[in-house]
Amino acid sequence: MADVVIVGSGPAGMMLAGELALAGVNVEILERRPTGELAESRAGGFHCRTIEILDQRGIADLFLAAGKTAQTARFGSTLLDISDFPTRHPYGLGLWQSHMQPILEDWINQLGVPVHHGREAIGFDLDETGVTVKTAGGGKFRTEYLVGADGGRSLVRKAAGIDFPGWEATRSNLIAEVEVSREPPAGTLLDEAGVHGFSLLEDGRTYRVITTERQLGSRNDPELGDLSDALTAAYGSDFGVHSPTSISRFTDATRQAATYRKGRVLLVGDAAHVHYPAGGQGIGLGLQDAVNLGWKLAQVLQGSSPDSLLDTYHAERHPVGLRALKHSMAQTALQRIDARTAALADTVSELMHMDQPRRHLAALIHGLDIAYDLGEGHPLLGRRMPDLDLDTANGPTRFFELLHAAKPVLLSLAEPGPLEIAPWKDRVHRVEARFTGTWRLPLLGEVAAPAAVLVRPDGYVAWVGEGSDEGLAVALTRWFGPGTPA
Repeated sequence: MADVVIVGSGPAGMMLAGELALAGVNVEILERRPTGELAESRAGGFHCRTIEILDQRGIADLFLAAGKTAQTARFGSTLLDISDFPTRHPYGLGLWQSHMQPILEDWINQLGVPVHHGREAIGFDLDETGVTVKTAGGGKFRTEYLVGADGGRSLVRKAAGIDFPGWEATRSNLIAEVEVSREPPAGTLLDEAGVHGFSLLEDGRTYRVITTERQLGSRNDPELGDLSDALTAAYGSDFGVHSPTSISRFTDATRQAATYRKGRVLLVGDAAHVHYPAGGQGIGLGLQDAVNLGWKLAQVLQGSSPDSLLDTYHAERHPVGLRALKHSMAQTALQRIDARTAALADTVSELMHMDQPRRHLAALIHGLDIAYDLGEGHPLLGRRMPDLDLDTANGPTRFFELLHAAKPVLLSLAEPGPLEIAPWKDRVHRVEARFTGTWRLPLLGEVAAPAAVLVRPDGYVAWVGEGSDEGLAVALTRWFGPGTPA
């Protein structure tokens, strides 16, 4: 019996599996596809905060070596440069999902996570002690908790009876990987229907093409003729598209699960939220869902924290997801070139060239503005911990290196003092260090240097000490469970 079964081996599912494995949880993944290979490229990269999260686990370099860093955030037609942001990674990463997935799968394989390919979940039964997952062909998997990471049409979400409210589709796009008989134009075309464009893939022969259909497409799988018609309507030619390796349709339907948790069933990634890909936030949202949930679920399973800790997953991630969904709808509205939209786009472009609006939206897109509501206090509270260069008794280190094991860290930056954590010493890693630089946060700028910080495994600050340990025991109990008596 597994502690956790995850349905779906996309980026969010594999990231969650890695988080759970690091915490010593017995986790397995069920994947209906027969192999881990993707027939299509899918998503094209992720933004700064996602790179930071991978850096917190010591695997960012694997992705950076495989992709290309660039300023990736856009709003409308304006590129939002974050090279002046206080982060070690002031950029995004261009990397097709088909290249991301093997890196993640290799990582979780090294952590001992089994991925059962060709096992399609078709339903599940709940009882007081766990979940029995049923698969096509009659197989069953028993688990304490079930996580749906199975995409926008999530079987897990539907079977759990979790509502998926939102906004219906108003337009559809085709995305395909094809060969052409005539070289298509470079760059992106915007017209009254939406966005169109070709990009040449690594083999020098295949093009990834995206086009917006003139009419909302059907729910049926698209064919080459649908792609040809849409391209001809946009360009006056289909450029002789042929030999498709993949063709799919997506829409601007925008929906979010009413709850990310229902008892022993939880949702991450596209199973919890779907939106148009404008802004490129999809992969990052899913990975950040996983990193928020993983340590909480592990602590509940291991008995150190009460079951109620899992409710903070929805409380923290649902508002972040909703904000991203609304942002994607705003981006989508600018991807048409009729006279009125063009006037709006011009106005938005003027605003994006002003420093404060640029910073505001760039931080949102890159996930650098997240502030979980952990109560009143120091500006660091509830925000991501900066990756400081620290001096410790064991030599210099970066703060993110202290998070590689996905354990909470109490960082003491003043003279050794009465920071009493003995009841939690088996769960919290205490580090004494020196940092003489300036504390700077995205959007907020310079903030007062704390004497100590308690940082959760997901990299967010749970407590700030300003010369005493007032509130520390409360924060330790809230996030890591009651202390163990001496």
